[in-house]
Amino acid sequence: MATPKDRQLYWKKNLTYLTVLLSIWFIVSFGFGVLLVDQLDRIRIGGFKLGFWFAQQGSIYVFVLLIFTYVWLMNRLDRAFDVDEE
Repeated sequence: MATPKDRQLYWKKNLTYLTVLLSIWFIVSFGFGVLLVDQLDRIRIGGFKLGFWFAQQGSIYVFVLLIFTYVWLMNRLDRAFDVDEE
């Protein structure tokens, strides 16, 4: 049985993961796709402007990558606190 201190530490780490990953998502989707689009449009990748690419596809790719990263981090955290499903 986990102690209250262990549970508090578990949720603190979980919220840290969420804060970092959601910050990355915000920067990529809103920052790169909206705020910095004019500066990024000066760079071209595969014939497309980088700002347009982030607004249309890049933020989606990053979001999916962040989902997999969160699953990996949480599985590792669950094993560390012995609350995994195995």
